[in-house]
Amino acid sequence: MTVWVVRSGRYGERETLALDNGVAVIGWEEMPDLSTLKVREDLRAVLNRSFPTASSKTLTNWESQLWPFAHVMQVGDLVVMPLKTRSAIAIGRVKGPYVYRQDLGDARHTRPVEWLKEVQRNEFAQDLLYSFGSFMTVCRVSRNRAEERVLAVLSGKPDPMLSGSSMAVGRPVPVPSGITEEAAPEETAVLDLAEIADDAIRMKIGTAFRGHGLSSLIGEVLKAQGYHAVVSPPGADGGVDIVAGRGALGMEGPRLVVQVKSQDKAVDVPVLRELQGVMRQFNAEQGLLVAWGGVTKALQREAQRLFFEIRIWDAGDVVTAIQQVYEKLPEEVQADLPMKRIWVLTEQE
Repeated sequence: MTVWVVRSGRYGERETLALDNGVAVIGWEEMPDLSTLKVREDLRAVLNRSFPTASSKTLTNWESQLWPFAHVMQVGDLVVMPLKTRSAIAIGRVKGPYVYRQDLGDARHTRPVEWLKEVQRNEFAQDLLYSFGSFMTVCRVSRNRAEERVLAVLSGKPDPMLSGSSMAVGRPVPVPSGITEEAAPEETAVLDLAEIADDAIRMKIGTAFRGHGLSSLIGEVLKAQGYHAVVSPPGADGGVDIVAGRGALGMEGPRLVVQVKSQDKAVDVPVLRELQGVMRQFNAEQGLLVAWGGVTKALQREAQRLFFEIRIWDAGDVVTAIQQVYEKLPEEVQADLPMKRIWVLTEQE
């Protein structure tokens, strides 16, 4: 069994389609049905014709991803899809051979996948998140006992590296029979440094701002955004962790109430209902639910209906909000969460 990363677009534009239709899907819509290409040389010839201005390096990169997606993946292999629209990872199992689809819009190149579970990124240790952080759309993950650890998380157990279990890391598992290194590029090819940095920030926040500390951090972020925010003290809070408003005294609209859930598990619809009740109690026009461990699909659907009233922040949204106002945060917060801005070249191929 092999673990594959299949990304859903630079901005997650194929995530919903993949999850709703039970497929792993990649781009390259200009390419024809890949099942008709019986040898790898045929694929390269089609790439040359389809992209005459692309460099040889680019075409080699694309070839190394398209070929395994169409011809190397096996039924039963695990598929990991890092999500861009929320701080989570979808895990599934390949159910059949490559299929060229013409009924899914621009999504042509697919693999049938049974999506088994969606987990928060912080359920995996940093080393495995590095492996999931490749810029490549398709790559094989073999380092650090990836298969064993993904299966553990799928079964509801913690990643052994997070639970303190001793296990050999840093070296790849043997490549399955019939899969060559050339045919299946590994995750170390090109790393998404921004994604890796965000993961490190998430883990730092998760340890430095546990429990009520997360409410205090969110309060400071809101102040940096221009709100007058009051954070409830630890203990019983009557269902509201933060109240905020505009103006010097916080009495100007929009009035905002915030609930902060710092647990690692996804929260469900009753939490949203509770927030709606608190909004009515405080005559607040807007609500913010900070769910560090994410939210269930049922809550996601409900939140779409409340788009003009309530926003949901998961761990990734919290990181983004902090990055946007970091220079305005108090010195003590910056001391607990030391960060610096860096510039890197973006991947072009």
